[in-house]
Amino acid sequence: MSPLEALIQTGGQGLWLGALVLLRVGAALFALPGLGETWIPARVRLVLALLLTAAILPAVSPVLPNTPPGLPLLLRALATETVAGLFLGLVLRLFVFALQTAGTIAAQATSLSQLLGSAAAEPMPALGHVLSVAALALLMVTGFHVKAAGYLILSYTFLPPLSFPDPAALAGAGRAEVGRAFALAFSLAAPFVILSALYNLTLGFINKAMPQLMVAFVGAPVITLGAVALLGLVAPALLSAWLAQLDGFLSNPLR
Repeated sequence: MSPLEALIQTGGQGLWLGALVLLRVGAALFALPGLGETWIPARVRLVLALLLTAAILPAVSPVLPNTPPGLPLLLRALATETVAGLFLGLVLRLFVFALQTAGTIAAQATSLSQLLGSAAAEPMPALGHVLSVAALALLMVTGFHVKAAGYLILSYTFLPPLSFPDPAALAGAGRAEVGRAFALAFSLAAPFVILSALYNLTLGFINKAMPQLMVAFVGAPVITLGAVALLGLVAPALLSAWLAQLDGFLSNPLR
């Protein structure tokens, strides 16, 4: 074999391995928080997928198959790597859903659910929108692109390439992560729920003591101002707790 033929063969094998990684990375980028948001242009997301592929390929090339490419192998890769990448991205997207759910619970509890309800691409209360945007900004500032690359590299240990994931294992892991996301959402919204309970309890005592007073007109500005003030006080702690949960998952996705 001439040096030129060897170079072409090596380059073709490298492109094939890169395509295998790109299938998983592209599917994961579809749902990754921050990097895969719908308001990011498609061309930018394509460049991000290519850059992540170039960063991940040297680390995962030892575990990728060295078999020559072919149509059956390509179809198998499309079926397995796409499912694996989409699952990996959706698991991280659950953390954003947890924050949005926490904002919805807080808004419903404090009667702010209609304030700027359509400010985001996905309709949600203003509290959820503010928390989501702040969380994504915090996530990107703390180097999420590096964490995402490490997470995808680690995924090849529990989701081997060109292997169909066990449906029972995926279902169990998905159920556990959904439950953990709802638990996180309720934990983050707890200060606003407590504030709402105290507000309604106080309003009930005032209404009992002075039935002639229109307590609803008096209490509406109080709960609105109290909710906004509470958001300013507890938002840093809520975002820090959310980021700690996400970093803990990225460091040990097999928990």
